[in-house]
Amino acid sequence: MSAFGAEDAGAVVAQDSHKTVLLQEAVDALAVRADSRRAEGIYVDATFGRGGHSRLILDRLGAHGRLIALDRDPQAVAAATRIGDARFCMVHSSFADLADVLARLGLEGVDGVLLDLGVSSPQLDDAARGFSFRRDGPLDMRMDTSRGQTAAKWLETASEAEIREVIRDYGEERFAKQIAKAIVAARQREPIVTTGQLADIVGAAVRTREKNKDPATRTFQAVRIYLNQELAQLSLALPQILELLNPGARLAVISFHSLEDRIVKRFMRDCAHADVPIRLPLRERELPQARLRLIGKAVRASSEEIAANPRARSATLRVAERTGV
Repeated sequence: MSAFGAEDAGAVVAQDSHKTVLLQEAVDALAVRADSRRAEGIYVDATFGRGGHSRLILDRLGAHGRLIALDRDPQAVAAATRIGDARFCMVHSSFADLADVLARLGLEGVDGVLLDLGVSSPQLDDAARGFSFRRDGPLDMRMDTSRGQTAAKWLETASEAEIREVIRDYGEERFAKQIAKAIVAARQREPIVTTGQLADIVGAAVRTREKNKDPATRTFQAVRIYLNQELAQLSLALPQILELLNPGARLAVISFHSLEDRIVKRFMRDCAHADVPIRLPLRERELPQARLRLIGKAVRASSEEIAANPRARSATLRVAERTGV
């Protein structure tokens, strides 16, 4: 991991003000307890962010346990240098590559995996990242700023039909057609290179506004999800995690968007259901067994947490445990 540079200083400051959503609930769900066999286990924080979950996991982890953290964001990787713990390992990678990461580390199974999806507060609050329409800055939106296409570059070259489909499918925006048309018309006059420009274009194209929601919210969300392939990455990661979980290991996923939560909910539900062959005479021990067991109901932030951190209001935590199958 690289040492902090001038660009990383903002990440350090951001960490101090960052509030980890569903912190206790998510780590509790992993069942990392000093008095259990899991105390010496291997855990994965697949979305390190600024390390709130990782620090609490380490507090509960046994002396010989291990915590592997992943993140696509170079600033998150840099922030991880503040954790001076021999049990901790930080890897600059997407969680979609988790199986390869663990294989390189010589690990075949883990005792718990945590996913905290979406963007973190430091990413939203840093105007240079281009995730938020509330702060004017370059239209970037990449989770991993070391690679890939920026939002500005994509909007420069994408067809009107492609822009419309992205905003409609990933933002669930009913004015996707009007917004896409306005974007194409605007880029013919001048390049769209800042968040302020895009927000103004969307604001002028949206005829009615949802209460307490900026008209640009859905469009920014859609472009970010598309550019970073967030739904595809999640769909790739979940089957890998299932194969990596040891019997009794937990998977805990925090989502902030209905499309993400739908993928997680369906995956867990399907893996918790065993298909029984119709009309075949089977003994009980011969019946197919589910690979996951659902743990409780979906958990949402308390009113107290939402009051202290409004970004927690859309968070949903789902938990499942690997069976012995």
